[in-house]
Parts: sequence; C-alpha cells; structure tokens
Amino acid sequence: MIEMKDICKDYIQGKMDVPVLKNICFQMEEGEYVAIMGPSGSGKTTLMNIVGCLDQATSGTFLLDGLDISKCTDNQMSDIRLNKIGFVFQNFQLLPRQSALENVSLPLTYAGVPKKERRERAREALERVGLADRIDFKPTQLSGGQKQRVAIARAMVNRPKILLADEPTGALDSKSGKQVMELFRQLNQEGVSILMITHDAGIASWASRKVEIWDGILKYNEEDKAEDATGGAEDQHVPSMPGEEAGSDE
Repeated sequence: MIEMKDICKDYIQGKMDVPVLKNICFQMEEGEYVAIMGPSGSGKTTLMNIVGCLDQATSGTFLLDGLDISKCTDNQMSDIRLNKIGFVFQNFQLLPRQSALENVSLPLTYAGVPKKERRERAREALERVGLADRIDFKPTQLSGGQKQRVAIARAMVNRPKILLADEPTGALDSKSGKQVMELFRQLNQEGVSILMITHDAGIASWASRKVEIWDGILKYNEEDKAEDATGGAEDQHVPSMPGEEAGSDE
C-alpha cells in the first residue's frame, strides 16, 4: 500500500537547505496499524504530510497503491486525498458554526455526492462512532472526546483505504483517549489501514507495529526490521491504555 524509498525532504532557510527527512525507507501493507513515534522536531509530521499527499518529497520514490506520487498533478493529489485517505488531527479541525452532521458531510460535498445521500452517510458515520444523539450539536457543545469522534466520522465517511492520525489523543484526557484508541482498533479490525503519529509510548502500544523517527531518520528495532522485510506485522494482542488517572492536555 505504502512504499517509500530514499525519501528526503529539505526546506530552504535563507541561503541554506535544511534537511528534515533523510533517506527514509518505509513500507506498510494494506490492513496494517502502524505507529510512528518521535519527539517534537523529529520530522514525523513532515513524513505524515508526504504520506497524506499534502506535501511532496524533495527526492526519493513514494508509491501509494502502486501509484508514483511524484508524478501526480495537483488535481490528482487532491483526488487521492479526497477518496483514498482520511485525516484525523490533534485539534480536530472542525468548522465551529457547523453541526456535527454538517462537518461529517463536508468531504461528500466536495466529492459531489447528492444532498440526501450525504446526510444519510454522515448520519451512519456518526452512529458508528456512538454520536447518533449529537448530530445537530455544534463543536462548542461537544466534549473533546466527542469532537475527535466527529473528526473520525468525517475521516471515514468517504470510505478511505487508509486513516492518517497525527497525535489523535494529544488534546484529550486519558478516558477520552482510550475511547478513541478503542475506535481505531475496531476500524483496523474491519480492514482500515491506520498510520498514526504520536510521541506517547502508551498510545503507540495500541498499534501492531511501531517505528521511531529521530532527527529525520527512521529507527527500527530488530523485530520491526523482520516485520518490514516480510510485509507487515502479525496480529497481536492489543494492550490496554496505561494510566486511567487524569490525563494531561498538550
């Protein structure tokens, strides 16, 4: 599904090229649940943006479902984002004046889906994340955990092949974070591929495979190297989220 070889990303600061990603090689098979861990400034969000077709690498090869992304036009990349990828962000990115139903139906509007079908599919997506009784609520009327579930419903409403999550529990308390992780586990068991970025080892433990990124370089332990070589991790028992005490916002 995802194949990266020698991916580099540089940014220009003044007259200098600043390397952010350095010869990244990474594979992810369909149906996998992978966590990429790293501290702030490690390059993990830049990597996520490239996978999500929000940015392009400076050099290297990136294949998504066999398609060479470096050769795609802006319109083709937009179509990929709309139809193949769902995005979940730390800060939800919901439209404050729109209801939960309207927020979830927005990708369907861009896709040209008729209004009646948009509402039906958005309603089904909200029911799936346990918010059938909140469809007319605006973001200001929802808790943090409920907002993130709306965001997940929006990400899944177009039935994408892969879900990209950037620090999905970073703004949540531990109870809400666990609910989101349980929802991710359910989606993955239903066949959705998930690539999640986090700095939290407890959150990363929900994934079936973990890799680390430090200073723009992916680091593998021996188990991960073996899994990458054989095309993905085996099914594993998913541990409970550690620490049910009060969570901390970031």
